[in-house]
This record gives sequence, structure tokens and C-alpha cells, in this order.
Amino acid sequence: MDELLDRVADATPEVTTNTTTSDGAELQGSSFDYLTRPGTDLTAKAQAFHAWAQTRVSHGVFPYAKRLGGRPGATAELTMLDGQRQAGLNFSSQEYLSLARHPLVCAAAQAAMERYGVHSAGSTALAGNVEETAALEAELGELLRMPEVLLFPTGWAAGFGAIKGLVRETDHVIIDQLAHNCLHEGARAATRNVHLHRHLDVDHVERLLKRVRQRDPRNGILVVTEGCFSMDADSPDIARLQALARARGALLMVDVAHDLGCLGAGGGGQLELQGQLGQVDLVMGSFSKTFASNGGFVASHDPAIKAYLRFYAAPNTFSNALSPVQVAIIRACVAIVRSSEGAARRGRLMHAILGLRSALTEQGITVLGHPSPIVPVMLGNDALARVASREMGQAGLLANLVEYPAVSLNSARLRMQVMADHTPALCNTAARIVADALQRARVVTSDMH
Repeated sequence: MDELLDRVADATPEVTTNTTTSDGAELQGSSFDYLTRPGTDLTAKAQAFHAWAQTRVSHGVFPYAKRLGGRPGATAELTMLDGQRQAGLNFSSQEYLSLARHPLVCAAAQAAMERYGVHSAGSTALAGNVEETAALEAELGELLRMPEVLLFPTGWAAGFGAIKGLVRETDHVIIDQLAHNCLHEGARAATRNVHLHRHLDVDHVERLLKRVRQRDPRNGILVVTEGCFSMDADSPDIARLQALARARGALLMVDVAHDLGCLGAGGGGQLELQGQLGQVDLVMGSFSKTFASNGGFVASHDPAIKAYLRFYAAPNTFSNALSPVQVAIIRACVAIVRSSEGAARRGRLMHAILGLRSALTEQGITVLGHPSPIVPVMLGNDALARVASREMGQAGLLANLVEYPAVSLNSARLRMQVMADHTPALCNTAARIVADALQRARVVTSDMH
């Protein structure tokens, strides 16, 4: 990898010219166009989407469904859908504390495999729990200061399952309009009474709570938000949301997928930073960002909620539990998070985050939100962003493009994901590649108009 880093650092790529004839179709439209296409043929929309996506693939502007060629480290190699390989600085993986190849984590996985094999062979409602499951739940409870923790097979399942399991069709959900897909899907599946509030607007939440409770004094209300929003890297006022929920007889649920373990002096994320550890009604999260594994959890102070969700949250009841290997991996990561090594890794991570944000700003590039492992880099116009993303990959920067409908139209951005193993030098190189790629993309897109 040292040779790869030298190549990337020294690269001064010229403006690339795509030899494939283009009428600009690959820069038009979005995946939303194929979501609700009418017609009697259920496969028609899939075929239309496939044709559109293949057009983008053929022009190198469909940077999705990539295949990782090795560990998700600070550098990596990805294979694109057209078979071309891109290698370079990796800001595209959710590996915030760089634990995927940690020797203690790998040793824990190996020991679990030797003892249990690789399969849980049942749901948590039946016989899918291994002995370490209870230990992991207790350790997470200590980190969160919430004693009742239930594991789920994925983070998405935890978010969806908690809402769908707790909320009846006559109840209400008040949810941030930018909350994660699993939370919105869970709300829509549970009830028609879904009330969106403007992003981070706690005054709007207060008005909705008052209105809903006045109109319906009999049914429940669940308020849903995130600790760190992954598209904008910003956070709500959790203490005020919790106070408002309690004043109206509602529950608050906070999704801590992107901040637990990697932010805060003790790894408690935004809950710790805002003095709310152990103060929130419900907390759910994912292990796939900091804890080197698939899986998710829901935490509360009430053993009845844990027992209820075990049997009434369908993604838990009707899915196999986390494998013994996953449980062991997560336990090892939790132990590191809570140790002095974890604190040191969080320090390195924050140093890299601040370095990348500063380097991008010095290049005149707009960076959104607050310091977190997610650094949203505003690109703007969707067509420009697609070309810029291609140019970055060719120049040795691997970063994820986010475009409409995941964000507003022509508000495309990179979601750069920082790791503890990223050095200041790598961050400076990445910022330069972004700036150069944007400059080349402006030339390419201006020539097409």
C-alpha cells in the first residue's frame, strides 16, 4: 500500500475524456423516476431502471454497488460495476475506529468460531442466543447507562422493528424529516398517523406534540430523531426533545448509529456530549459503523419493553439472531471502545476529522455540519457531482456520492467517512483530489451544454 499512497500523493491527473459517445443522458434523471412508474407489468420499472443505470455505468458515472477487494482500511481497492478497478485513499467505508483487522477483534472471532461454529441457528425468541449474548447486552447497557438491551440482526431491523413493534395503528409518530430510512419505513408500517417535523426544529416538534395530544388524548406518541444525522453531520437538542416528550406523555427514541463508540470522551456519542447518557427513553443503533459487524440493538430502562420487542418486533422474532462470531466481534469492539486505547483511537479519529474539514475548507469547498466521522462535502448540481465523482475515483480517492432523492435535487454531496487510521497527510491529499476533480468536472459539464 505504500506504493499506492505515493502514487496517489504524486498524481496530477489531466482532464479525462470519455471516448464513449454521449448525449448527456447519463447525467439526467434519478432513481426516483423508476420508483412508482405505472403499468401492469411489475418488471417494467426494473427494466427501465436497469437500462438507465447501465447507461451511467458505461460512462463511468454510476459509483454504486462497488466490490471491496480487501479490508476496509485507510487505503483500499474497489471494483466498479463495469469491472474497472479503482485503488486509493478510502473515505468510503464505515470503519470509524479502524477495528476491522484489530488483533483482539480477530482473535475473538476465531475463538467464537471454534466454540460455537458460525451460525446462531435460531431467532432470539427461540434458541438463537449464545451465552455471550447476555454479556454483550449487559456491556452495551453499561456504555449507554440503560440496563435493558435487545440485539437485532441488523441496525435497519432494530430501527424498523422498534417502531413497528411498539406503535399501534392508532398511535402517532413525530419524526425528523431527515431521519434514516429504517425509521421512516417503520413509522409508515406501524401507523397512518406519521407527522414529519422540519429537520432539527424542536419548536416544530413542540407544536406538533401539543396539537396531536389535544386532538388525541387516548393514544401513544413516539418522537424519533438521530444523535448524528448522516447526510448533514448535525445533531438535535436531545435534552429538550426528551423534556417535551415527557411533558406530553410521549416517548423519545434516538438513533445513535453514527456516533456511539466514536464520539465523546467515553465513547457515549452525542448522548454523552449532551449530558444525556441514561436519560433518554429509547435508544437504538447499529454495530456497522464503529463496532466492525452487522447487527443492531434497542436499549431502554424497562425490562418489559425488551421482553415485548423480543416477541413483537418482527425483524427480531422472525430472523436468525446475530451469529456467535458477530457477537464476539462486537464484544471485543465494545471492550476497546471503553478502554484507554479506545480513547486514543477517538483522539486520532477527531484529529483526522478536523484535518479533513480544514483542508477542504482551505480549498474553497463547502463542508456541512459539525465534526463527526461523516464529513459531508457539498457538490451541488447532480450532473456535476456525477462527473466529479468519476474524476475522483480515477485520481485515487474513494468516496461515496449521495444524490437525489437521498438528498434534495441538485444538493448532491460526497459523504466522506473518516477513520482513526487516516493521517493528516492523507486528509490533505484527499482534499486536493476533491478540488481538482471538481475543477475538471466543471470543464466537462460546461462543454456539454
